[in-house]
Amino acid sequence: MMLAEELPVTLRRMEETDRIEAEAAAFRRLLEHLRERADVQNMDLMDTAGFCRNCLSRWYAEAAAERGTNLSKNEARQIVYGMPYEVWKERHQTPEAARK
Repeated sequence: MMLAEELPVTLRRMEETDRIEAEAAAFRRLLEHLRERADVQNMDLMDTAGFCRNCLSRWYAEAAAERGTNLSKNEARQIVYGMPYEVWKERHQTPEAARK
């Protein structure tokens, strides 16, 4: 986590609600991008970026729990994948990725 003095000046001047909204918008765009790029397997993401869609769903559920909303693993995955996880796997997971 960056310290306040390490943030760009513009970001330090930004209202907290505006910063949170910008971060939320960026996260929504990331989810949209990952949904559009279903050809990129979770193992590819994990190998190159150190996280995957399942990591994002876990982080989402943890953040929701910190705010008093408990999501099941499947509910959080559906938010990230944009559909039930089992449906996504059937449609997009390659046999090679399923074996890893």
